[in-house]
Amino acid sequence: MGNETITLLSSREIDKMRQAGKLAAQLLEHLGTMVQPGISTHELDQEAEKWTQAHGAKSAPLGYHGFPRSICTSVNEVICHGIPNKKQILRDGDIINIDVTPTLDGYHGDTSKTFLVGNPSPEAKKLVEVTEECMYRGINVVRPGGRIGDIGAAIQEYAEGHGYSVVRNFVGHGIGRIFHAPPQVPHYGKKGTGKKLRPGMVFTIEPMINIGTWESELLDDGWTALTKDRKLSAQFEHTITVTRDGVEILTVDK
Repeated sequence: MGNETITLLSSREIDKMRQAGKLAAQLLEHLGTMVQPGISTHELDQEAEKWTQAHGAKSAPLGYHGFPRSICTSVNEVICHGIPNKKQILRDGDIINIDVTPTLDGYHGDTSKTFLVGNPSPEAKKLVEVTEECMYRGINVVRPGGRIGDIGAAIQEYAEGHGYSVVRNFVGHGIGRIFHAPPQVPHYGKKGTGKKLRPGMVFTIEPMINIGTWESELLDDGWTALTKDRKLSAQFEHTITVTRDGVEILTVDK
Protein backbone atom coordinates (compact mmCIF):
# COMPACT_ATOMS: atom_id res chain seq x y z
CA MET A 1 0.00 0.00 0.00
CA GLY A 2 2.96 2.30 0.58
CA ASN A 3 3.51 3.05 -3.12
CA GLU A 4 -0.15 3.39 -4.09
CA THR A 5 -1.38 6.75 -5.28
CA ILE A 6 -3.62 8.79 -3.01
CA THR A 7 -6.32 10.61 -4.97
CA LEU A 8 -6.96 14.23 -4.04
CA LEU A 9 -10.57 15.24 -4.59
CA SER A 10 -11.57 18.50 -6.27
CA SER A 11 -13.88 20.99 -4.58
CA ARG A 12 -16.72 19.72 -6.79
CA GLU A 13 -16.03 16.13 -5.76
CA ILE A 14 -15.83 17.08 -2.09
CA ASP A 15 -19.22 18.76 -2.40
CA LYS A 16 -20.56 15.46 -3.79
CA MET A 17 -19.02 13.74 -0.76
CA ARG A 18 -20.77 16.24 1.52
CA GLN A 19 -24.11 15.31 -0.03
CA ALA A 20 -23.42 11.57 0.31
CA GLY A 21 -22.13 12.12 3.85
CA LYS A 22 -25.21 14.06 4.88
CA LEU A 23 -27.41 11.26 3.59
CA ALA A 24 -25.33 8.70 5.51
CA ALA A 25 -25.69 10.72 8.71
CA GLN A 26 -29.45 10.96 8.23
CA LEU A 27 -29.74 7.22 7.59
CA LEU A 28 -27.72 6.39 10.69
CA GLU A 29 -29.83 8.73 12.81
CA HIS A 30 -33.01 7.16 11.40
CA LEU A 31 -31.85 3.63 12.20
CA GLY A 32 -30.81 4.75 15.67
CA THR A 33 -34.42 5.59 16.50
CA MET A 34 -35.28 1.91 15.91
CA VAL A 35 -32.65 0.49 18.24
CA GLN A 36 -34.44 -1.07 21.19
CA PRO A 37 -34.80 -4.48 22.85
CA GLY A 38 -36.78 -6.92 20.70
CA ILE A 39 -35.84 -5.65 17.25
CA SER A 40 -33.80 -7.88 14.96
CA THR A 41 -30.73 -6.80 13.03
CA HIS A 42 -32.58 -8.07 9.94
CA GLU A 43 -35.29 -5.46 10.51
CA LEU A 44 -32.66 -2.72 10.75
CA ASP A 45 -31.11 -3.91 7.49
CA GLN A 46 -34.47 -4.04 5.69
CA GLU A 47 -35.34 -0.52 6.81
CA ALA A 48 -31.90 0.74 5.77
CA GLU A 49 -32.34 -0.62 2.25
CA LYS A 50 -35.88 0.75 1.96
CA TRP A 51 -34.84 4.18 3.24
CA THR A 52 -31.76 4.34 1.02
CA GLN A 53 -33.72 3.52 -2.13
CA ALA A 54 -36.41 6.05 -1.20
CA HIS A 55 -33.71 8.74 -1.07
CA GLY A 56 -32.34 7.95 -4.52
CA ALA A 57 -29.21 6.21 -3.28
CA LYS A 58 -27.72 2.72 -3.25
CA SER A 59 -26.27 0.61 -0.42
CA ALA A 60 -22.57 0.17 -1.13
CA PRO A 61 -22.09 -2.85 1.19
CA LEU A 62 -24.78 -4.91 -0.58
CA GLY A 63 -22.90 -7.36 -2.79
CA TYR A 64 -19.50 -5.76 -2.05
CA HIS A 65 -17.08 -8.68 -2.45
CA GLY A 66 -20.09 -10.88 -1.73
CA PHE A 67 -21.31 -9.14 1.44
CA PRO A 68 -24.99 -10.16 1.64
CA ARG A 69 -26.63 -7.19 3.38
CA SER A 70 -27.03 -3.42 3.09
CA ILE A 71 -25.48 -2.46 6.44
CA CYS A 72 -23.16 -3.98 9.05
CA THR A 73 -24.56 -4.66 12.53
CA SER A 74 -21.90 -5.54 15.09
CA VAL A 75 -23.25 -6.51 18.50
CA ASN A 76 -21.26 -6.71 21.77
CA GLU A 77 -18.09 -8.75 21.09
CA VAL A 78 -18.34 -8.31 17.32
CA ILE A 79 -15.68 -5.81 16.26
CA CYS A 80 -16.96 -5.11 12.75
CA HIS A 81 -18.70 -6.48 9.63
CA GLY A 82 -21.47 -8.25 11.51
CA ILE A 83 -24.10 -9.59 9.10
CA PRO A 84 -27.74 -8.71 9.91
CA ASN A 85 -30.00 -11.72 10.33
CA LYS A 86 -33.51 -12.61 11.50
CA LYS A 87 -32.37 -14.65 14.49
CA GLN A 88 -30.28 -11.89 16.06
CA ILE A 89 -32.68 -10.05 18.37
CA LEU A 90 -31.34 -7.10 20.35
CA ARG A 91 -31.58 -7.49 24.11
CA ASP A 92 -31.56 -5.01 26.95
CA GLY A 93 -27.94 -4.29 27.84
CA ASP A 94 -26.48 -4.91 24.39
CA ILE A 95 -24.38 -2.44 22.44
CA ILE A 96 -24.59 -2.40 18.65
CA ASN A 97 -22.48 -0.68 16.02
CA ILE A 98 -24.42 0.17 12.89
CA ASP A 99 -22.22 0.92 9.86
CA VAL A 100 -23.85 2.50 6.80
CA THR A 101 -22.45 3.46 3.41
CA PRO A 102 -24.98 4.82 0.94
CA THR A 103 -23.73 5.94 -2.47
CA LEU A 104 -25.26 9.06 -3.99
CA ASP A 105 -24.36 10.06 -7.57
CA GLY A 106 -21.49 7.59 -7.37
CA TYR A 107 -19.93 8.96 -4.18
CA HIS A 108 -19.74 7.10 -0.86
CA GLY A 109 -20.88 8.39 2.54
CA ASP A 110 -19.40 6.09 5.20
CA THR A 111 -20.23 6.45 8.90
CA SER A 112 -20.97 4.32 11.95
CA LYS A 113 -22.00 4.65 15.56
CA THR A 114 -22.29 2.34 18.55
CA PHE A 115 -25.75 2.54 20.10
CA LEU A 116 -26.85 1.50 23.58
CA VAL A 117 -29.72 -0.99 23.70
CA GLY A 118 -31.86 -0.33 26.74
CA ASN A 119 -29.60 0.13 29.75
CA PRO A 120 -26.14 -1.48 29.33
CA SER A 121 -23.66 -1.88 32.17
CA PRO A 122 -21.51 1.04 33.33
CA GLU A 123 -18.55 -0.83 31.83
CA ALA A 124 -20.21 -0.94 28.42
CA LYS A 125 -21.29 2.70 28.57
CA LYS A 126 -17.78 3.82 29.44
CA LEU A 127 -16.31 1.86 26.54
CA VAL A 128 -18.74 3.51 24.12
CA GLU A 129 -18.00 6.99 25.49
CA VAL A 130 -14.23 6.50 25.30
CA THR A 131 -14.44 5.09 21.77
CA GLU A 132 -16.38 8.10 20.50
CA GLU A 133 -13.85 10.42 22.12
CA CYS A 134 -11.05 8.39 20.48
CA MET A 135 -12.55 9.10 17.07
CA TYR A 136 -12.79 12.82 17.72
CA ARG A 137 -9.25 12.97 19.09
CA GLY A 138 -8.08 11.35 15.87
CA ILE A 139 -10.07 13.82 13.79
CA ASN A 140 -8.86 16.83 15.76
CA VAL A 141 -5.18 16.29 14.91
CA VAL A 142 -5.81 16.23 11.15
CA ARG A 143 -4.24 19.22 9.38
CA PRO A 144 -2.26 19.92 6.20
CA GLY A 145 1.37 18.91 6.69
CA GLY A 146 0.50 16.50 9.47
CA ARG A 147 0.98 12.77 9.19
CA ILE A 148 -1.25 9.71 9.15
CA GLY A 149 0.59 8.48 12.24
CA ASP A 150 -0.59 11.53 14.21
CA ILE A 151 -4.15 10.17 14.02
CA GLY A 152 -3.34 6.72 15.32
CA ALA A 153 -1.08 8.10 18.05
CA ALA A 154 -3.84 10.35 19.41
CA ILE A 155 -6.35 7.51 19.41
CA GLN A 156 -4.00 4.96 20.93
CA GLU A 157 -2.88 7.27 23.73
CA TYR A 158 -6.44 8.00 24.81
CA ALA A 159 -7.70 4.42 24.53
CA GLU A 160 -4.76 2.83 26.32
CA GLY A 161 -4.92 5.58 28.94
CA HIS A 162 -8.32 4.13 29.88
CA GLY A 163 -7.01 0.57 29.92
CA TYR A 164 -8.49 -0.39 26.55
CA SER A 165 -6.86 -1.78 23.42
CA VAL A 166 -6.97 -0.61 19.80
CA VAL A 167 -7.86 -3.10 17.07
CA ARG A 168 -5.02 -3.37 14.56
CA ASN A 169 -6.42 -5.72 11.91
CA PHE A 170 -8.92 -3.16 10.57
CA VAL A 171 -8.12 0.44 9.64
CA GLY A 172 -9.60 3.58 8.16
CA HIS A 173 -9.32 4.10 4.42
CA GLY A 174 -9.45 6.54 1.56
CA ILE A 175 -12.88 6.94 0.02
CA GLY A 176 -14.66 8.80 -2.77
CA ARG A 177 -16.01 7.16 -5.89
CA ILE A 178 -14.18 4.07 -4.66
CA PHE A 179 -15.36 2.46 -1.39
CA HIS A 180 -11.91 1.52 -0.10
CA ALA A 181 -8.83 3.29 -1.46
CA PRO A 182 -5.43 4.53 -0.25
CA PRO A 183 -4.39 5.67 2.25
CA GLN A 184 -4.79 3.15 5.01
CA VAL A 185 -5.39 4.92 8.33
CA PRO A 186 -4.33 2.81 11.34
CA HIS A 187 -5.83 3.76 14.69
CA TYR A 188 -2.53 3.20 16.48
CA GLY A 189 0.95 4.43 15.69
CA LYS A 190 3.60 7.07 16.22
CA LYS A 191 3.22 10.78 15.81
CA GLY A 192 5.13 12.24 12.87
CA THR A 193 5.16 9.02 10.85
CA GLY A 194 3.25 7.86 7.79
CA LYS A 195 1.91 9.65 4.74
CA LYS A 196 1.80 13.45 4.79
CA LEU A 197 -1.70 14.93 4.94
CA ARG A 198 -2.67 17.23 2.06
CA PRO A 199 -5.78 19.27 1.27
CA GLY A 200 -8.22 17.25 -0.82
CA MET A 201 -7.46 13.95 0.88
CA VAL A 202 -10.66 12.20 1.96
CA PHE A 203 -10.65 9.20 4.28
CA THR A 204 -12.41 7.54 7.20
CA ILE A 205 -11.36 7.56 10.83
CA GLU A 206 -13.10 4.62 12.51
CA PRO A 207 -11.40 3.34 15.66
CA MET A 208 -12.45 -0.03 17.05
CA ILE A 209 -11.71 -0.15 20.77
CA ASN A 210 -11.82 -3.30 22.93
CA ILE A 211 -12.13 -3.85 26.67
CA GLY A 212 -9.70 -6.76 26.50
CA THR A 213 -7.16 -7.83 23.90
CA TRP A 214 -6.97 -6.09 20.51
CA GLU A 215 -6.76 -9.45 18.77
CA SER A 216 -9.64 -10.70 16.65
CA GLU A 217 -11.03 -13.88 15.13
CA LEU A 218 -12.95 -14.23 11.88
CA LEU A 219 -16.05 -16.39 11.70
CA ASP A 220 -16.56 -18.95 8.96
CA ASP A 221 -18.84 -16.52 7.11
CA GLY A 222 -15.66 -14.71 6.10
CA TRP A 223 -16.87 -11.34 7.40
CA THR A 224 -17.79 -11.26 11.09
CA ALA A 225 -14.80 -10.27 13.23
CA LEU A 226 -15.00 -10.95 16.98
CA THR A 227 -12.72 -10.11 19.86
CA LYS A 228 -10.49 -13.08 20.55
CA ASP A 229 -11.38 -13.03 24.26
CA ARG A 230 -15.09 -12.32 23.52
CA LYS A 231 -15.04 -9.11 25.52
CA LEU A 232 -16.90 -6.01 24.34
CA SER A 233 -15.83 -3.89 21.37
CA ALA A 234 -17.13 -0.50 20.23
CA GLN A 235 -16.61 1.61 17.12
CA PHE A 236 -17.39 5.07 15.75
CA GLU A 237 -16.68 6.35 12.24
CA HIS A 238 -16.73 9.57 10.28
CA THR A 239 -15.58 10.39 6.76
CA ILE A 240 -13.39 13.51 6.76
CA THR A 241 -11.48 15.68 4.33
CA VAL A 242 -8.25 17.56 4.90
CA THR A 243 -8.87 21.27 4.25
CA ARG A 244 -6.44 24.16 3.66
CA ASP A 245 -6.52 25.02 7.35
CA GLY A 246 -7.56 21.83 9.12
CA VAL A 247 -10.28 19.23 8.76
CA GLU A 248 -13.96 18.94 7.83
CA ILE A 249 -16.27 16.11 8.87
CA LEU A 250 -18.35 15.12 5.82
CA THR A 251 -20.74 12.64 7.44
CA VAL A 252 -22.88 15.13 9.33
CA ASP A 253 -26.47 16.28 8.81
CA LYS A 254 -25.98 19.96 8.00
